[in-house]
Amino acid sequence: MELKEAHVFCFSPANHTMQVCQHIIEKIEYPGVMHNLTAHGSYSNVSLSSDDLAIFAVPSFGGRVPAVALEKFKELNGNQTPCLLVVTFGNRAQEDTLIELKDFVEQQGFITVGAMAVVCEHSIMHQFGANRPDAEDFKKMDAYLANLQSSLQQKKALQVQVPGNHPYKEFHAIPMVPKANSSCIACGKCAIECPVEAIDPMSPSTTDKNKCISCMRCITICPTHARALNPIILKGAVLKLKKACETRKEIELY
Repeated sequence: MELKEAHVFCFSPANHTMQVCQHIIEKIEYPGVMHNLTAHGSYSNVSLSSDDLAIFAVPSFGGRVPAVALEKFKELNGNQTPCLLVVTFGNRAQEDTLIELKDFVEQQGFITVGAMAVVCEHSIMHQFGANRPDAEDFKKMDAYLANLQSSLQQKKALQVQVPGNHPYKEFHAIPMVPKANSSCIACGKCAIECPVEAIDPMSPSTTDKNKCISCMRCITICPTHARALNPIILKGAVLKLKKACETRKEIELY
């Protein structure tokens, strides 16, 4: 299979998934086109064929694909287009994220030829998964990508099975809404880049808690580091997840 281009469709509010995607683009042999789905915009004009490789990349939100990412993916249609699935998780578990992503993109006309779940720094509790992916992770990823490309070039039929459950686990949102402090200069960058428009551009220190998905985009991109979570609530969340997150998890390759 002679592929023309690799199109990466990446939803990455905290930039960790984007970093993994950038590494993948560096390692594959095809010209790479990055589509940043964290930003607002339409992707319905992107044309994909069976000669392209699509890469769908998302962080795991509570063991599920972020709903806002699925809304973006609805605009994309494959034409028997081979695809690689990439899920990142904060050293806890990806749970049903891969299976949900696989089910969805295959309904859109894509053919799954590979899948990986990569440990990254937790977007909220940064001590979990710190400095991941590391050299060992990248070594495994690189070997996997080399084998995948070889299989595609040899036109091998790839049957990819990923773990997960039907029905998917029930999603429980994390009630952690970032708030602005006195360092806020009301530049509005957070309002512009919030993927669910939960921040009022006329009053960027205000966040709609009913819209916020705790993706940490506003904290990640704030130029004055004026946004943060309630430290008491954050400490409680760390204690709750410590047992599940403190032991090193390995990346999963399928």
